[in-house]
Amino acid sequence: MPPTQFSSGDAIADRRADYARMLSEGGDPAAAAELMEQALDLAPDWAAGHLRLADYREKAGDLQGAAEALRRVLDLDPEDIFGASLKLAVIGARDAPQLPPSRYVEALFDDYADRFETALLQKLDYSVPRDLAALLAGTVGERKFAVAVDLGCGTGLMGVEIADRVERLEGFDLSANMLAKAAEKGIYHQLAQADLSQPATESGLFGEGLGEGRADLIVAADVMMYLGNLEAVFDLVAALATKDAILAFSVEDGAGEAGYALAESLRYRHDETYVRALIARHGFDTLETRRQTIRMDGGKPVAGILFIARRMP
Repeated sequence: MPPTQFSSGDAIADRRADYARMLSEGGDPAAAAELMEQALDLAPDWAAGHLRLADYREKAGDLQGAAEALRRVLDLDPEDIFGASLKLAVIGARDAPQLPPSRYVEALFDDYADRFETALLQKLDYSVPRDLAALLAGTVGERKFAVAVDLGCGTGLMGVEIADRVERLEGFDLSANMLAKAAEKGIYHQLAQADLSQPATESGLFGEGLGEGRADLIVAADVMMYLGNLEAVFDLVAALATKDAILAFSVEDGAGEAGYALAESLRYRHDETYVRALIARHGFDTLETRRQTIRMDGGKPVAGILFIARRMP
């Protein structure tokens, strides 16, 4: 997100906020919260400052105070670019939203784009695109595809894995910066912004030259965990798919949870039964699944499920 979001516009307030950050990093979040409150006395409408205050209060064990600060963030930023509604849910101050704020997801990945591949591949041991492509090959063999749609294409990691088996490759993502990185790979015939949480007519997936029923391969590598309720995205998948289309995607494993749940990471986990039901209800048949670690997070493995499904005649 824009760096200006992290400045109050008041030099003294910024200086106190910097000292507060150092106190928190030094292991004294209570003192950091107190100093951050002083900074916000000078800049009461600084949304990012209230977000920092919430973080320090939460670390100090003051969940009620953290919730108050997060509600102030939402008052100042109704579009919720900072994901305050998700953070409120994680600390138990409200129910988890069915979908994350689109502006939060867009800003998150716009900010992340330049270091995305380095972080995932070198630091988080991320291999979902490669593994999903291998599972696809093991399920459908050497089948070639006329049109593949890469949902939430990011910087194009999944596109690279499937480009040699498709005639036309389309990539869609909410983040313009991620799309710019994907374009550098030179493998996509079409790249455009799209919001997978929206109905078909508002999603950005359909329009001039982009009709329904055009894709015989639809992929979504590590996209569903940023959506929560998956009804809307499966509606889009069903509208995109040809009569014999293949769908390949991943989720974070919500084993034992009913449907889906918001994790502390602010990503969503999905139960296999819930996902299988959506697959069937939207006219697909599950061909193959695989449980595996999909990345590391804070030094701990994140469990996921890979799915391959086929549109039923």
